[in-house]
Amino acid sequence: MILQPSGKSKKVEIDNSETVIKLENLTKKFGNLTAVNSINLEVHRGETIGLVGPNGAGKTTTIKMIAKILRPNSGRILIRTNSSDLQDLGKISRTLSQMGFLIDIPAFYNMTAYQLLRYFANLQNYPKDKIDQRIDELLERFKLSEWKFEQVKNFSKGMTQKIGIIQAIIHDPEIIILDEPQTGLDPLARVEIRKYIRELQSQGKTIFVASHMLYEISEVCDKIALINYGSIIGFDTVENLALKLKTSELDCELLKTINDSELSPLIDRLTEKLKPYLDKNLDPMISKIPVKYYPEQQGFKFFYDGRHESKGEILKILIKEFESDFTVISFTQPKTSQLERIYAEMVKDNDSKGKSKLNGGL
Repeated sequence: MILQPSGKSKKVEIDNSETVIKLENLTKKFGNLTAVNSINLEVHRGETIGLVGPNGAGKTTTIKMIAKILRPNSGRILIRTNSSDLQDLGKISRTLSQMGFLIDIPAFYNMTAYQLLRYFANLQNYPKDKIDQRIDELLERFKLSEWKFEQVKNFSKGMTQKIGIIQAIIHDPEIIILDEPQTGLDPLARVEIRKYIRELQSQGKTIFVASHMLYEISEVCDKIALINYGSIIGFDTVENLALKLKTSELDCELLKTINDSELSPLIDRLTEKLKPYLDKNLDPMISKIPVKYYPEQQGFKFFYDGRHESKGEILKILIKEFESDFTVISFTQPKTSQLERIYAEMVKDNDSKGKSKLNGGL
């Protein structure tokens, strides 16, 4: 499916049970350094998977093995090819046309944007009579039309990153693998990239995103794979990973600020009314009280038991029983702070089990 110039695309019904990428005991070493340590991972059709970890955790090495830039020391990578069978990537001699890659910090030959994108489109056997239209559509979509015939060497870091993303999708691949796609982009461009990834999702594309930018990952990914010292230490949705936390949070933004004179008795009432749903074993390192007010955010933070049912009951109580005290304008579970805490907790647990003795990855 080719994205129309308007940026609109038809939502595609897909079979999410079909595995399109499978990593089996994938390992890569550089001398005595273990960059990737026996990773096992399955990605299903239409999923967007985030590979999250600090610099040196093994994200880029994993992606380079999938892209056949690096060869694993052991294990294998299985890819569902056009013949609809999972095949060992190591035994496929050619580059798969249904896959597109953005490798971290892309570097290109000294060519114009048009020459570069036409080269990649031809390399991936995109229909020759449609290449120019496809280039124009994507350059317009990424706000680079006026730079079509300019040398890429004159591009800013952010513009080069956009060209890197375009070359990864120029041939309209079914599987898209992006390594740190937000690198070098300004805040507005990051919003646009997130929007475009969602458009690709609506087309049924399978997307694999590696990043250390937790907010970007939490905004677009269906599942998160947490990697540390080259090993996968957690793989699930943010919500399911959050069950491993000692506590869960809810943010409640209010229409107006609470007066200081009203705050203390109001917090006492909230704590009493919400008591059945608040965290009864709250870690004092996180907070000493389950209901906190933040004047700068004009709202409350509730530390609750993490159950889905509790979220609904808390919201009902806030609206019905505190209607005369304040007006709720936003009620959310902060994914980014959750993901930060999930990662910190799991890394800590991972280290305590002796994983820290592994050499750091590349």
